[in-house]
Amino acid sequence: MTKYLKFREKFAYGFGDLASVLYWQTFMLYFTYFYTDVFLIPAGVAATMFLVSRIWDGVNDPLMGIIADRTQTRWGKFRPYLLWMCVPFAIVGVLTFTVPNFGMTGKVIWAYATFILIMMLYTAINIPYTALLGVISPDSDERTSVSSVKFLFAFTAGIIVSATLLPMVKALGKGNAARGWQSTFIIYGIMAVIFFLIAFKGTRERVQPPKSQKSSVKKDLQELVTNSPWVIMLLTTITFILFVAIKSSVTVHYFKYIIGTREISVPFIQNRTWDFEALASAFNTIGQISSFLGVLLVSWFAKKVGKKTAFIIIFIMAIFSTGIYFFLPPEKLGLIFFFQITGSMTGGPLSVLIWAMYADTADYAEWKNRRRATGLVFSASTMSQKFGWAVGAFVALGLMSQVGFAPNQAQSPQSLRGLLLLFSLIPAAFGIISLLIVSFYPLSNQRMAVIGNELKERRAENGEEIATA
Repeated sequence: MTKYLKFREKFAYGFGDLASVLYWQTFMLYFTYFYTDVFLIPAGVAATMFLVSRIWDGVNDPLMGIIADRTQTRWGKFRPYLLWMCVPFAIVGVLTFTVPNFGMTGKVIWAYATFILIMMLYTAINIPYTALLGVISPDSDERTSVSSVKFLFAFTAGIIVSATLLPMVKALGKGNAARGWQSTFIIYGIMAVIFFLIAFKGTRERVQPPKSQKSSVKKDLQELVTNSPWVIMLLTTITFILFVAIKSSVTVHYFKYIIGTREISVPFIQNRTWDFEALASAFNTIGQISSFLGVLLVSWFAKKVGKKTAFIIIFIMAIFSTGIYFFLPPEKLGLIFFFQITGSMTGGPLSVLIWAMYADTADYAEWKNRRRATGLVFSASTMSQKFGWAVGAFVALGLMSQVGFAPNQAQSPQSLRGLLLLFSLIPAAFGIISLLIVSFYPLSNQRMAVIGNELKERRAENGEEIATA
């Protein structure tokens, strides 16, 4: 078997995240704004909805991983879900961003039903896609490279959403924001279907469970919760996503109610007035471009110093770049955008390392227990990501409700302070907790090299070939 995957396969795999992140970036940046200021349901109701949905995800995420691990088709275990689920996912995406002409009770029921359904379908397509990273190659460094390409596409999707979503909503809605959101997600849905099909067509699965492995859900779950590197990564992911999600959940609110409309001068652009939508779009777009640049370097840096060390170094910089916003007045737009660049350039690559480290925990489990449950490893990990995001949104919306937030009107000083804390010190505190947890992660690059060689020898002894194409 050649060690290195062809670039075209890495490129094809990346299209899966190009599709997924069109939605995930919207969830992260705009869901709270959509529900409070467009769908017009109370912040407290939206907060409860997010939390209820994540409790359900606590069941269906691992369940999807168990199902995927036991799927047997001519396309493999994980790839077929990209084919089967892409169209239903796109259709429900349009329904989720449709505002029905109902009373408040009917709107809340619609919001609950479509929100839970879109997250279930996201689970059904994204968990198999993410688990594919763990079986696309048996080589740890090569998987880090694939993960880097995956996140280059992810941040490209983030750039697309940050730069186009609000302007498209405004243009397509022609004064009707609800119609603009619906029309935008018809376009995004068509794009996502095409991207998922490219990922399905262009990738292969190469690592299979040991032939002697017998199917046992109980044993899979038992070995998962006793996989100490995986448990550490689970807790790291939850707190890391809280670090990201709390700030992201109030980004548009921060620009709408704290920054407001500004008269600013930008090189090569005539002086003009920038409203909060333009400023928020520019802020998020610059963040995604900066994350993209950071991802280009992270694979090289992780090889030099190790995944764990790289994670800690760049996370410290990202935490500082978030906490500093508490001390920046709205007039300091230059510094506000500068720290978005430094925070994103260091914070973005953290996701690359997290998913590469999860793939290593799947190898560790096979080495330790002579059993492999890649889908379950990644599904429970994705569950932690969604749980962290939901708790982040719940914290943000809950605090906004407590401090008297009211949509589409001037905020009280207490409400403005709450928004500022949610944009700065509160996420920074969760980042520090995440940093402390990951310091206990035991799988160094050197140890993974030893584990990888032993697994290769074990598979050869058992006559278990690894596909090369």
